This record gives sequence, C-alpha cells and structure tokens, in this order.
Amino acid sequence: MKLNILSLLVLFTALLLGMDVCAQYGYGNGYGGGGYGYGRQRSAIPQAQETPKEPEPKTAEQIVDEGMPSIIEAIDLNEFEAAVMSSVLKKYLKERIEMQILKLSPEKMREGYNKITERQDEELKAGLPLDKYEAFVEMQKNGIDKTKRKNKKEKRKKRKKTKD
Repeated sequence: MKLNILSLLVLFTALLLGMDVCAQYGYGNGYGGGGYGYGRQRSAIPQAQETPKEPEPKTAEQIVDEGMPSIIEAIDLNEFEAAVMSSVLKKYLKERIEMQILKLSPEKMREGYNKITERQDEELKAGLPLDKYEAFVEMQKNGIDKTKRKNKKEKRKKRKKTKD
C-alpha cells in the first residue's frame, strides 16, 4: 500500500509538472511562439523613430486666398475690387517673402519693406475707389476684427434711423 501511495504521488506530481511545462512553453513552439527560444527576439540595432515632417510654408497665393474672405467682408468689396485687391496683395506678398529668404540686414529689410508698401499703396490707390482704399488703410491700422465690428455698428445705426 505504501508503494501504491508513493507511485500515485509521483504520478500526480509528474502530471502537475507536465501541465506547467505545457502552459509555459505551449505545444512545442517554445516560449513566445515560432520556436525561437525564450521571449520576444529583439534587434541590437535601435529602431529609428519617424520624425514628423515640418509643415511646408504657405505660398503668397495661399495666404492671400485665406485672408480675402474676411477682407472682402470688412471692406465690402465687389468682385472686381476683390480681384484687384487679391492680385496686388499676392504680388507684393511674394516680394516680401523673397526679401525674408535673402536674410538682409535689418536696415535693408526695413527699407525694402517700406518701398514695397509704397508701391503696393500706389497700385491699390489706382485700382480701387478712394473710399475702399481708405477703408483698407484703416483696416490695416485697426485690424480686420475691429473694422468688422465698426461696420456692424454703423449698419445698426442706419437701420435704426430708417425705422424711425
């Protein structure tokens, strides 16, 4: 009987160890699968992280096209005036961008920007009605949002006067 209990104990222990081995190593594939041995295989060479690409700088056309709807709304331009304004702004914005690329001294940059602004103003004055040109100059000084608010207030005052 002692032999019988001893053999049962050995058999039970072997069974438990066999289950543990099977659970650890799978069905003959090795730990981690694929028969490669223990654990996940790692390369000695570090993986290069993908660096996010810097966004490409916007072109003069893209910048002006994005800003034109708010300028048209602020100054109340018709289609012809908007086309004139857009072409002039694109032309002179390109020149400003080219000057930035050249990386001149601050004095030369300031001088160049002033010349570009003078030519732009002359061309806008020639292409737009005087009241629209003056509204554009005022918008440049005050900003687009302030000009829009001012125009809304003026429209409200006109509506009140017409109702009374």
